Amino acid sequence: MIQGIGASPGIAIGKSFVLPNWEWELPEQKIDVADLAREFERLYEGIRTSKSEIEQMKDELREVVGTEESYIFDAHLAILEDPVFMNEIQGIIQRQYKAAEVAVKEAIDHFVTMFDLLDDEYMKERALDIKDVGNRLLKHLLGAPEITLPLDTQPFILVAKELSPSQLAHLNPSHVLGIATMAGSMTSHSSIMARALGIPLVVGLESKVEEPIQTGDTLIIDGGTGIIHLEPNEELTVRYAELQRRQQEANHRLKGIASIRPVTPDGKEMELSANISSLKELDIALGSGTYGVGLFRTEFLYMDRHRLPKEEEQFDVYRSVAEKLSGRPLIIRTLDIGGDKQLDYFELPEEENPFLGYRAIRICLDKTDLFKTQLRAILRASAYGEVKIMYPLISSVEEVQSANALLEEAKRELVAEGIPHRSDIEVGIMIELPAAVMIADLLADEVDFFSIGTNDLVQFTLAVDRMNDQISHLYEPYHPAVLRMLKTTVEAAKRGGIHVGVCGELAGDIRALPIWLALDVDELSMSANSILPIKERLLCMKQQNSRRLFDDLMVCRTSEAVKQLLHDFNQLAEREATAGQHST
Repeated sequence: MIQGIGASPGIAIGKSFVLPNWEWELPEQKIDVADLAREFERLYEGIRTSKSEIEQMKDELREVVGTEESYIFDAHLAILEDPVFMNEIQGIIQRQYKAAEVAVKEAIDHFVTMFDLLDDEYMKERALDIKDVGNRLLKHLLGAPEITLPLDTQPFILVAKELSPSQLAHLNPSHVLGIATMAGSMTSHSSIMARALGIPLVVGLESKVEEPIQTGDTLIIDGGTGIIHLEPNEELTVRYAELQRRQQEANHRLKGIASIRPVTPDGKEMELSANISSLKELDIALGSGTYGVGLFRTEFLYMDRHRLPKEEEQFDVYRSVAEKLSGRPLIIRTLDIGGDKQLDYFELPEEENPFLGYRAIRICLDKTDLFKTQLRAILRASAYGEVKIMYPLISSVEEVQSANALLEEAKRELVAEGIPHRSDIEVGIMIELPAAVMIADLLADEVDFFSIGTNDLVQFTLAVDRMNDQISHLYEPYHPAVLRMLKTTVEAAKRGGIHVGVCGELAGDIRALPIWLALDVDELSMSANSILPIKERLLCMKQQNSRRLFDDLMVCRTSEAVKQLLHDFNQLAEREATAGQHST
């Protein structure tokens, strides 16, 4: 068994095809001064051809997975227009008298090495984009053929050192059963695209594979758990084939409850909404019967480009989502960058601990022009649906009041310009800092709703960087302190008479459902593929039983004790649900 990182869910069983690496034969001799102009023209022609190909791939991908995922290739176009990257190549040609292809290769190596040394996971992932663009340019300069996949064989599992977005864009999902890569992460562009295409993907195998996988080897890959089996025996193959069949059956069964209202047997109705960052994710959510969008992550509109998105661009996206929801609620979170989310073109200060620094609402209240542009776009979109605004990383009443003052300014501007919008748009905040929990009663007087961001709330409550492998085992969502934070927040919202939801990972964790039922939260917002499993469990779980369980949880002294009680309770609920399915 090989343990990688599950990056796109699903099980694949089949023969492998190992994608060969790019190999370049570069000229060693230097060029004459008289040939400099010719080398520059070769470079510019290669850039023009590469841009044309990338634009074509972007159009083709848009047809398959929608507009939002095709934005990935905007980042590739931006690299070819990036003055730092291009100046590096031109400088090598001009000063060192090297051929264009040699200059491109050296520039790629320079930037990839530089990015790999950074401590920022996002920037490390961008190194693959630079390699992808650079290899495309090298291919044209050297007249090399594309590395192609076999089309005359049975469907296969693709194995590669790394898979670039442009290689993935050329895959036929019906011909590729799954993908395994040595490098990569869950948040890389290739992982995002694999999820959009519905292809199981396991990444991060570099140090885990003892014997190299060869073309023709039989593999089982599980994109949910990150497990790979090389040359599995018959018993293992049969077991995974059965798991695959059950997954398909469960997916079919769950589709049957998409239109059913999520109400417990004793009458508690809960809004089950989706967290999205793209229109493609919205399509999946709508197919799952989502109540609405409980979290629209707008920072993805700002990433992988070389400038800030203009008001009109943002408005077009927000309006499209609002119209597609046809009156369902849409909660748009304002820009949440900093920490683990950086923008190449927006220089953020280097900080000892960026998670505790200049980020999210702190940036927006400092860069008011940037913030007001987004607020205007959201307000304009509110004329097309049930749009709401949510501020992230709030720690004080003053921050809410300052943000609302800018919102009122934006409203006055739109009134003066005669642009339609909702003047009574609802405003909420993320509760993700212990400070916000402790003044939740004060904050409830300032806003229309709370949404508990459990990811950061757990991180800041326990002082654990969840991205740090050395201490990630201390990141414990079921810590007794976290339970008390959740209880305090929900009770403050209820006393203040405002709506309260949850939009972190715990919202989609089926183990935590009894906690939310016991606390009587109004909404759970989660990844689209979690909605139906949560709904299925909700339909057979009584709120009164959950409340009795929560009383027991509140006297637990350890995380393990909390998890054991939840495990026992959920096992019983699962058995009752299974018995109910068999009796119908």
